[in-house]
Amino acid sequence: MNDSISAAGVFLEAAGLNHEDPLLRGSLLVFPNYGQVVMTGDIHGHRRNFEKLKRYCDLGHFGARHVILHELIHEEVVSISAKDTSHELMLDAARWKCEFPDQVHFLLSNHELAQVTRNEISKNGRMVTLAFEESLRETFGAGGGEVLAAICTFIRSFPLAGRTANRVLLSHSLPGPRELPAFDAGVLSRVLRDDDLDDGGSAHALVWGRYHTEGVLNTLRELLDVDYFVCGHQPQETGYDVLHDRMVILASDHNHGAFLPLDLSKPVSLDVLTKSIRPLAAIA
Repeated sequence: MNDSISAAGVFLEAAGLNHEDPLLRGSLLVFPNYGQVVMTGDIHGHRRNFEKLKRYCDLGHFGARHVILHELIHEEVVSISAKDTSHELMLDAARWKCEFPDQVHFLLSNHELAQVTRNEISKNGRMVTLAFEESLRETFGAGGGEVLAAICTFIRSFPLAGRTANRVLLSHSLPGPRELPAFDAGVLSRVLRDDDLDDGGSAHALVWGRYHTEGVLNTLRELLDVDYFVCGHQPQETGYDVLHDRMVILASDHNHGAFLPLDLSKPVSLDVLTKSIRPLAAIA
């Protein structure tokens, strides 16, 4: 029980720090025109890549470096009956936020949103939100419910996107062709409401969208007043891909995972973005 109280306390403290983030404007993180932001792809409980990322960021020695984390939970397990331990990684990420509150940031993703709203996701024949809750009960016993409630509070504190002064939008995903007609860009400038998170809401559209066409990306560029997008959400076997010369898609949840350190003070081009991508395997 003491372990559950301790874990719940960390998640609640980190949630408070997310709400107090000095970069936060509504549901958008607005980054300064100096320093660096390290953007990740989906992590899905990949412990080794998370530890490599922490070593690379070395936030204690680089005060002007920021890191963005998203899609932390629902790991790929070796068998359908294996325990999902991704809550442990999420707890470590929350502790990292508590240690470096102005440098560690989170973005809402579809898996975290599904966990909060209890909209089941089936992956490889496994109901991942139920497996996540069962793992919490196994780990914390009677305190599992308290930890789950604190995790949901933590997830609800996540903003939707980050915007850089050099005109890059960082988000888990973007509205796709199906979602774009009803998408309200004003969702980025307000604190999220419950209806934003529901199926059909603009936050839901942003974290779930797929199949982005060139026309969709051009419309979103004008709507959001940016030039490029860096996202996760869509699996990438080689670590990253580029869509229509405007959208970089990262994956950080496997042995070929990658991340993107972005200089906030310099002009950005597609060439700059792709040449900045680094494989996590290269981090000692």
